[in-house]
Amino acid sequence: MTGAVLVTGACASPGGVAGIGTAAPSFESEAVAGAPASVTATMPEATPTPAPQTAVDRPKADPPVRVPPPKVSKHTYVFPVKDCPVNYQSRLLVLPKTTIWAAKGCSFVAPVNGVVDEVNVKNRWKPSTDRGADREGRFVTIIGDDGVRYLGGHLDKVAPEVRPGVRVSAGQALGQIGNSGNARSTASNLYFAISWKTDPSLWWVRRGMVKPWDYLNAWLKGNPTFSPADEMRAVMNRTGAAPRCVTLCASKPVPTKKPTKKPEKPEEQEQITLGGG
Repeated sequence: MTGAVLVTGACASPGGVAGIGTAAPSFESEAVAGAPASVTATMPEATPTPAPQTAVDRPKADPPVRVPPPKVSKHTYVFPVKDCPVNYQSRLLVLPKTTIWAAKGCSFVAPVNGVVDEVNVKNRWKPSTDRGADREGRFVTIIGDDGVRYLGGHLDKVAPEVRPGVRVSAGQALGQIGNSGNARSTASNLYFAISWKTDPSLWWVRRGMVKPWDYLNAWLKGNPTFSPADEMRAVMNRTGAAPRCVTLCASKPVPTKKPTKKPEKPEEQEQITLGGG
């Protein structure tokens, strides 16, 4: 009985023995007391996985709209060499003209509607004299309806129907390209020049007064209505309608033949016979 009472009392006593409490220690309260007031955890942001793109069939683009060049004159021009590969330089070469390199026999055609002005079917140029009026060899000039004179020189042949006063249309054949005149030692080419109508004695005007390559470029690949008429009038107003020749004007002097002396007849010598024979 006594043992039973002691065990019961020990279990029931809240104070325990010698003032030591018998309650189990609270580990939760100790942990909270020693922990910081608040703890914030920073988690790394997850990189989003890109969503797969859906293939899109792009519509085909419409073909470019070809816009015609602006019409800058009432005249329509064509390149003066027809249906042949050509080559020429867009810069000044001594005179304001263009040498258009093309195969022999290619057609020189009227660059614009007009009337034939001068025709030379004979190649009169000689290297011994190098006359300026003959340097283009066989040539044709026309006066266009725009008031401009156009020259095609170094021709091999002139079309038989081409005569002064005959009306021609743009693109009509006037002759065949060659190397007559002072081009006889070069490849075949067309001497092409722009000027205004003058007396034939002013041949230096005929051979070129207006730089033609900008107009050739336009007629070949750009604007077929690009006209040299305004520039031609501006140059003529600046120089006068009959300017003097300033470049490649002199011809070679005509060689004079010196009279040849006939060889003197040798005097007959008197023959003397020796020895009394």
